Amino acid sequence: MTDPILKLLNVESAYGPIKAIRGVSLQVEPGRIATVLGSNGAGKSTILKTISGIIDPRKGTVELKGRDITARDPAFIVQQGLSHVPEGREVFPLLSVRDNLLMGAYTRADRDGVARDMEQVFGYFPILRERAAQDAGLLSGGQQQMLAISRALMAKPDLILLDEPSLGLSPKLTKEIFEIVVRINRERGTTILLVEQNANMALNAADYGYVLENGRIVMEDTCARLREKEDIKEFYLGMKDEGVRGERRWKKKKTWR
Repeated sequence: MTDPILKLLNVESAYGPIKAIRGVSLQVEPGRIATVLGSNGAGKSTILKTISGIIDPRKGTVELKGRDITARDPAFIVQQGLSHVPEGREVFPLLSVRDNLLMGAYTRADRDGVARDMEQVFGYFPILRERAAQDAGLLSGGQQQMLAISRALMAKPDLILLDEPSLGLSPKLTKEIFEIVVRINRERGTTILLVEQNANMALNAADYGYVLENGRIVMEDTCARLREKEDIKEFYLGMKDEGVRGERRWKKKKTWR
């Protein structure tokens, strides 16, 4: 059996006295896309920030490629092969598109390789080639998301953490972004951990999924199986089975079947 590229064991993180994630354990297999589903405020982004070193966990361990990276400096974690595409894109608005991409490759010394990878990301997102000299702050939201993903790729990562790539985008752009994410995974073999509120897109793109509720993992399975579960259909896909009064049971018990 292949060892996971990423492994979290009983991780707990907090903002002051408020616990954001509680006892989270998950793993991601190399070359796969895994997704974490959950409502706004469930703790999805906190998981990614804890992995990438932005937040130090209070308990638990984080391993990348078998190496303990718990609470290590983000720059060190990037050098170990992890890139984080944050919620809201966070491009450098006063730098050009090209310079944003070069910032993603700041840990690399192989100039020829950097040039090849820049050509590759331009192949994924041709609009970025057209706007290469333009300030990133002048791009549309969708173009900034393309740039943020491309900047992450420029680090040549083994694993990308992708936080809410559909946020603020039209359905058409969301579909385009997800198609490219799947293509990156298949063509480059890049492993992806995806946090997303658009459950339908996430479950179609990913291989394995975790459901997060109030900071805890309450369900996990292959995405094919998750799509068939009544709770997922009702609360995340908007497909209510009239013969199953799941909502009433959910409100009453506050537990998942």
